[in-house]
Amino acid sequence: MKLKLNPYFWGVAVMAASLALSLWVASFIKPSLVSTGVSYQSQSLWFILVYFFTAIVVIAVVLFVIPVSKLKYVFRVIFALMFGWGVFIVTYFKLPTGVAYALAVITGLAWLIFARVWLHDLLLLIALAAAGAIFGYLFSPLTFMIFMLVIALYDFLAVRFGFMVWMADKMSGAASLPAFVFPKKPGDVGLNLKEVQFDKLRKEESAKREHTILGGGDIGFPLMLSGSVYFKYGLPSAILVGGLATLGLMEAFIIQKIWLKGKPMPALPPIALMSLMGYLIVFFIVK
Repeated sequence: MKLKLNPYFWGVAVMAASLALSLWVASFIKPSLVSTGVSYQSQSLWFILVYFFTAIVVIAVVLFVIPVSKLKYVFRVIFALMFGWGVFIVTYFKLPTGVAYALAVITGLAWLIFARVWLHDLLLLIALAAAGAIFGYLFSPLTFMIFMLVIALYDFLAVRFGFMVWMADKMSGAASLPAFVFPKKPGDVGLNLKEVQFDKLRKEESAKREHTILGGGDIGFPLMLSGSVYFKYGLPSAILVGGLATLGLMEAFIIQKIWLKGKPMPALPPIALMSLMGYLIVFFIVK
């Protein structure tokens, strides 16, 4: 019998790996950011809310007005730049600047030319881990926790009314889905990303699907909160918040499988609630 892996395995593996990488990066970037004059955890809630929802509106309008076929190369370049940025942040503080730039360029080109599932997932993990460290430095835990709860509500409404599914359909058509692809068969990690179409997956029965899609934000937002907690309260507290966020992710998979019968599930609400529990434990008990 061929080995098959379920989303629980992939979810825990990706969350644990990205959390470890993000906290490792956070452990050495603070002195450099302070020396450049970047303000520590000083950004306001309104700033990040306006930035996020403005980006969502702009992307939605662009996807609605312009055919995906004409946007394919634009999105692919944007993703290549994002992945290159992630590798640059992770390597810049430990390697010579020239080497960090070279690795970033190689990374972006590799994804453009060789967009396999394993490479896409790995580079998305690195980019989110880098963002977790940077945003954790910029926003206080309380600010980011409130932001995360607001985004969890948006996530629920966007999935409930089909907006999130519509965006995923559009972006998957450009082979630039901002999400992790979890194959049921380990050998499928070598598939070309173009072979994974979200619109086809969601029409199949849950038991017959060969891949599971997990939005990048479902991993990225807990990483940013954990990074923020790390900078303010230390490593054990950050691991606690990240661990409870992982439990929230597992809850989302269970709800989707048992109650929703494989239908699209907004994973961020249970993740945010478990993260909130972790934050409250840290704030009132651990500190």
